[in-house]
Amino acid sequence: MSEVFEGYERQYCEISASLSRKCAAASALDGEKKKKQKLSEIQADVQESESLIRKMDLEARSLQPSVKAGLLAKLREYKSDLSSVKGEVKRVSAPNAHQATREELLEAGMSDTLAASSDQRGRLMMTSERLNQSSERIRESQRTVFETEEIGVSILQDLHNQRQSLLHAHTTLHGVDDYIGKSKKILASMSKRMDRNKWIVGGIIAALVFAILFILYFKFAR
Repeated sequence: MSEVFEGYERQYCEISASLSRKCAAASALDGEKKKKQKLSEIQADVQESESLIRKMDLEARSLQPSVKAGLLAKLREYKSDLSSVKGEVKRVSAPNAHQATREELLEAGMSDTLAASSDQRGRLMMTSERLNQSSERIRESQRTVFETEEIGVSILQDLHNQRQSLLHAHTTLHGVDDYIGKSKKILASMSKRMDRNKWIVGGIIAALVFAILFILYFKFAR
């Protein structure tokens, strides 16, 4: 329980007990002046009690729902007790007992109506708070969906660009393969030509050597 609520509650209980004693004392008084003085003190205590109940109500509604329910139930008892005290004050101060009883009943009915209205207002506030929380969760979910959608579009665009790059690289590699194939063919053709030229050069050298030897033979043979 809240320490603030407990402080208000202690003050209220002390004033409530004091009110009961003062009402009994006022009923026993005969002098009009003394009676009015005592009733003035009682009215001041009643106003202080009402102020403490309002403070307790505000404090209770600011707490957790599990704690708030029990405190509000206790507050209803305090309000009912204060209504009874107000009725006693009316009976003591009113010259006509029937009129005092009628006013007490009317005030008790108004007190119950106010208590019910306060409870309804509290439930409406809780419902409104839940709706606001639900709306906030929905908005957060929508933002998450939009962000996820944007990320998905960005990923798809990246994948498309990578696919285009891969296709371009594949085309480039295919062209390189063609160039390599052509280069191999050219090198093979050049190799064949070199081999053929080697045989030709070798034949020419052999023919020259043979011619030289033939010339030398005829020269020395004479």
